[in-house]
Amino acid sequence: MEAIQDEAVAFTSALIRIPSINPPGAHYEDCARFIGETLAALDFAIEYHPAEGRPEHTRAHPRLNVIGTRHGRVARPLVHLNGHFDVVPAGDGWTVDPFGGEIRDGRIWGRGACDMKAGIAAAIFAVEAIRRAGVQLHGSVEISGTVDEESGGFAGVAWLAQQERISADRTDFAIIPEPLGVDRICIGHRGVYWFEVQMRGRIAHGSMPFLGVSAIDHLGLVLDRMRDVLKPALAGRTTDVPVVPTAARHATLNVNAIAGGQPIDGIQTPCVADRSRAIFDRRFLLEEGFDRTRAEIVDLLDGIVKDVPEFSYDLRDLMVVHPTRTPDGSPVIGALERALHRVLGRSVLVASPGTYDQKHFARIAGVPHCVAYGPGILDLAHQPDEYCDIADLMNATRVMALAILDLTRTVC
Repeated sequence: MEAIQDEAVAFTSALIRIPSINPPGAHYEDCARFIGETLAALDFAIEYHPAEGRPEHTRAHPRLNVIGTRHGRVARPLVHLNGHFDVVPAGDGWTVDPFGGEIRDGRIWGRGACDMKAGIAAAIFAVEAIRRAGVQLHGSVEISGTVDEESGGFAGVAWLAQQERISADRTDFAIIPEPLGVDRICIGHRGVYWFEVQMRGRIAHGSMPFLGVSAIDHLGLVLDRMRDVLKPALAGRTTDVPVVPTAARHATLNVNAIAGGQPIDGIQTPCVADRSRAIFDRRFLLEEGFDRTRAEIVDLLDGIVKDVPEFSYDLRDLMVVHPTRTPDGSPVIGALERALHRVLGRSVLVASPGTYDQKHFARIAGVPHCVAYGPGILDLAHQPDEYCDIADLMNATRVMALAILDLTRTVC
């Protein structure tokens, strides 16, 4: 592992220098090919999987996934290591080049350094360290680099699962090296309900607003009731799942966007707004479930209808992600716990405040024995001056190598 460090760091730096930004899905093919060529040079059999049929997969921005496979003495058990190579836009506030892959002060800097290009490096070089140590795996291992996790993963892991390339028929265990912390095993995530509420008003002259119905005023009623009634109720609900940070163990609601009336920078028109809308991000707990979560929104809106006769709305579901949790006693948890105690002397079970591709492994592929474990600090994800400590990268690589050896000997 010490001998392989420079290669792992150089790979991470090179991967950061490919600006695989989502949206729109820039340089995905470059990223997939770089990962594939690296895996091929390390004696993996390589497959490329364009997400044919997905609307995101276009000539301008093709969605290309890559999978490398190395067989052991027998085909099963098979451990699948998955990392997404798309990154969010850099944004402002950087003091280093976000796509420079700079190596300084014991850290690798740049957008995607922790989320999660260092995680892909840890997966690749964990398997390579086993090979260079002269150890033949009993079972098999796969490593995939996939697209679009930052926008839901539907052209990435979800698509591969729908094509049955990732499935319970061939995949026993999965590890996703997301940056939850080098001593943390992530066993799942909260649920997501994104929805849009559109208010329908009645247009009128702005000098006589009493002749119209303002959709903006009515949207204000929705926001007030969510703030005064719903949010306090959500704050009082706590999950038993070990979500981090602690404040994320409660159900939450965020207003993502608001629009209504005339364009702010357009030509002024004296009209009462007859349309307004807002998009909401509701994170719900395993104990709540989706049906209860949606019904609560409908009840709130219908309650305003009873109080305000002219209040009229449309509710549109945008995305639903159900909470996911790895089964207690899962072999993948046990293997990582043993490896962590051997390498770091400690381990912690956590769950993620946001979602990641475990949802697709569990619900589409039917692979319940899936966790997230990898290098990087969760709080640095999507932040300016993102970095990953080289020490964390290498410790995570050690842990993953030991866990892979353990899991490929596990009786399924």
